Amino acid sequence: MRLIESLVTTEALAGLFSDGSILQAMLDFEVALARAAARSRLIPEKAAQSIAEAGRIELYDSAQIAIDGQRAATLSIPVVKALTERVRERDQHSANYVHWGATSQDVSDTALALLLVRARAILSADHARIMKALRRVSDENAGAIMLGRTLLQPAPPITFGLKTAGWYGSIRRSWRRVEAALEETCVLQLGGASGTLASLGEHGIAVTRAMAEELNLRYANAPWHAHRDRLGALVCACGVYAASLAKMARDIALLMQHEVAEAFETAGNGRGGSSTMPQKQNPSACALTLAAANRVPGLVANFLFSMTQEQERGVGGGQAEWATIAEVIGATGLALESMAEVAEALRVDTARMRANLESTHGSVFAERAMMMLAGTIGRDRAHTLLEQAVRRASHDGRKLTEVLAEMPEVAGILRPQQISALDSPEGYLGTAEIFRRQLLGS
Repeated sequence: MRLIESLVTTEALAGLFSDGSILQAMLDFEVALARAAARSRLIPEKAAQSIAEAGRIELYDSAQIAIDGQRAATLSIPVVKALTERVRERDQHSANYVHWGATSQDVSDTALALLLVRARAILSADHARIMKALRRVSDENAGAIMLGRTLLQPAPPITFGLKTAGWYGSIRRSWRRVEAALEETCVLQLGGASGTLASLGEHGIAVTRAMAEELNLRYANAPWHAHRDRLGALVCACGVYAASLAKMARDIALLMQHEVAEAFETAGNGRGGSSTMPQKQNPSACALTLAAANRVPGLVANFLFSMTQEQERGVGGGQAEWATIAEVIGATGLALESMAEVAEALRVDTARMRANLESTHGSVFAERAMMMLAGTIGRDRAHTLLEQAVRRASHDGRKLTEVLAEMPEVAGILRPQQISALDSPEGYLGTAEIFRRQLLGS
């Protein structure tokens, strides 16, 4: 991994989109094409064998291919040229059959599909980690009562189990979209010059199906050179998925604040330190996730803009895609890996949650009192009474229940036992546990 990549992708995904990995995927396309063409007797079997023997990255200078690719506006041309030269060194006649019937974009699109197959495995493993960890944390904290917070202000209580289940549900729903998009995107591209495979005559479908089988990619019902909807759906799904992970990261970063101190990333192994302040425990994994999620929307917009590709193959749009997709996948993977690590080692302070709830002196139960009064005096009048009570309690530094007990209009409706029980959070959780279980699918 290069230094510039350390805050934008993971080691695994940096390796996946490395020069060697990309070049090997392009060579794999050419080898599969040769083998499929040989099966249809379009080229000699010996030629397919020679091409396969030359399809190894250690035989190529990726730096020179990059330079030549910039001049050609595609990596495929210098890759095909270099492969042809390597084959010619082995067998002059076999070199005539390199890249048989294909076009440059067939190579690059299929290579990208091969890389996305591998990216899917990496992302799936980390997604399974975070799902398992969040389910465990939610179950362990099903009864951990804490302040709800709306517009960053105290609100009626919830449970940390419900909050965690909310993260779980959003991340799971978002992943389903990513997975479905990956399933659609990991398809072979083979269309030849104009997307008709005319160069292969009556063998076009047979060669395409044989290639898809060789590369373990899905067979597309037609070439998709200028139709980038599958990839567009993938980057959009990654944008939503990264944002769902960032929602979790933002919540935990806020919960880690000294004034709140209810949940924490686990420090150690280089996480959370400060170069200047030894006392600090920074939300470093959350920071990486938020940074990734901040980058992805712009990348999604860039891709969507490049989707408008002219006629059968566009000018400039396709050339813009590779780097954008690699960055989207890298950023999504970093956000996912970071939050999986957080979820697996999340520290929860339930005592602090209770203390923060009690520090409101019961003001967060004003809604509860209002609803109990509303049936007798109407909601508007009840709302006004509770506004007055909360202001008085805050001014005097007293509990809301104490102030309500002194108000004749309230005491005339609610019994003393009802008033004293108003600030019991266990009695005002509504269907929190039902929602928690439904979010977890249990």
